[in-house]
Amino acid sequence: MKKTLLALIALAIGVLSACGAAETSGEKKSIKIGSSAGPYTDMVELAIKPGLEKKGYDVEVVQFNDYIQPNQALGNGELDANLFQHKIYMETFAKQSKLDLSEVITVPTAPMGIYSDKVKSLEEVKEGATVAIPNDPTNAARALQILKGAGLIKLNENVKAIQVSEKDVTDNPQNLKFVPVEAAQLPRAVEDTDLSAVPGNFALAAKMNLADAVKLEDMNDVHRNRVVMNTKDVNSELAKDIKEVVESEEFENTIDEKFEGFGKPEWMENQK
Repeated sequence: MKKTLLALIALAIGVLSACGAAETSGEKKSIKIGSSAGPYTDMVELAIKPGLEKKGYDVEVVQFNDYIQPNQALGNGELDANLFQHKIYMETFAKQSKLDLSEVITVPTAPMGIYSDKVKSLEEVKEGATVAIPNDPTNAARALQILKGAGLIKLNENVKAIQVSEKDVTDNPQNLKFVPVEAAQLPRAVEDTDLSAVPGNFALAAKMNLADAVKLEDMNDVHRNRVVMNTKDVNSELAKDIKEVVESEEFENTIDEKFEGFGKPEWMENQK
């Protein structure tokens, strides 16, 4: 009798466990992904969300209008992931805010470009031309590297490419005048200066065409945006699923169709 009772209890536990597993496997997983207003919200909506929904996720895209809240919301658990920042910004913000953030995967990113209403090519730049550059160190370094690549200036070779500043300009034959401007205002600076170095996201937000730039940057992967999660979650099933979606053919097809001009990360170029 005792053996029979134990067998019945074991059977009941097994049935309940099976039912619980069935409910869990069939349950839809609700997640929130934050992004900055503009092209990266579009990228989540059009290229990432559909793939995750196929995997059974219920995805809510949360749009932010600044670069502070997306990481704060991620850190305090309001978001499961975000997409808006490059590696340098992520690491700097995490250190200053005492957050533990890590990247899941890099994504195609709109490059910074030099735009002008005054010239059609950098060869036409005259002596003493004014050049609006971002007033934050990371993006200022990117702008200076574009100008260096175009042969307009030379930079101190002993300083890392991602750390150069105006004081590292060693040769400026055209006597260019640099005008530091808040990054979000650089699209407007196109009218007031001879050249303006505009980060891709701000160019697109201002309805500018990437193809209209007189020079686009040859982007370093550290400046490409990435999907970011709390470090404790980077080996989670969600992280693996996001990575699988971004690495899919469907994702790249959407990028080619909807995000013309976006520079692809090295891993994407190498898988061809």
